[in-house]
Amino acid sequence: INAFPKKNIPEGSHQYELLKHAEATLGSGNLRMAVMLPEGEDLNEWVAVNTVDFFNQINMLYGTITDFCTEESCPVMSAGPKYEYHWADGTNIKKPIKCSAPKYIDYLMTWVQDQLDDETLFPSKIGVPFKRNFMSVAKTILKRLFRVYAHIYHQHFDSVMQLQEEAHLNTSFKHFIFFVQEFNLIDRKELVPLQELIEKLTTKDR
Repeated sequence: INAFPKKNIPEGSHQYELLKHAEATLGSGNLRMAVMLPEGEDLNEWVAVNTVDFFNQINMLYGTITDFCTEESCPVMSAGPKYEYHWADGTNIKKPIKCSAPKYIDYLMTWVQDQLDDETLFPSKIGVPFKRNFMSVAKTILKRLFRVYAHIYHQHFDSVMQLQEEAHLNTSFKHFIFFVQEFNLIDRKELVPLQELIEKLTTKDR
């Protein structure tokens, strides 16, 4: 599976400025500060920009380990022995299907990309209002992206370490968790597969 093309935020747009703001605050190393809504900004727009950014990060991180995530190594999409995910998108596949991790992640990333490319959901033009259901769509996207992190951590962490990518993975995941915690975007029970890691990563930074 090839990595998905990076989803670009148009340069010169307000969202691009927001992304730059996020990158600058991230650079300061204080992730709690970095995820906060910048003063006077629209929450929908802030969530949209960051969701695109997380999609790109996860896409890149998963791209580094696709050689290790195969039909043979990962016949089911799991996050450890207790958690198994079945795919349904509600439109093409209504009844959840059991599939291999690479297939599941392919479905998931394709589905997310379709949402991000939908101008009515993720408007790239200034002044185009967000749909009323935007936040619930964003929550579903983030909930699903979390599953890719969970799979990487549970099934492929040794490969990540071999590739010396663990610092990159941890920083990305920690940023993601601080973000979803700040705006209460993922139900706590969804986060259970990585609960211990989340506690470890977030308590150091109180």
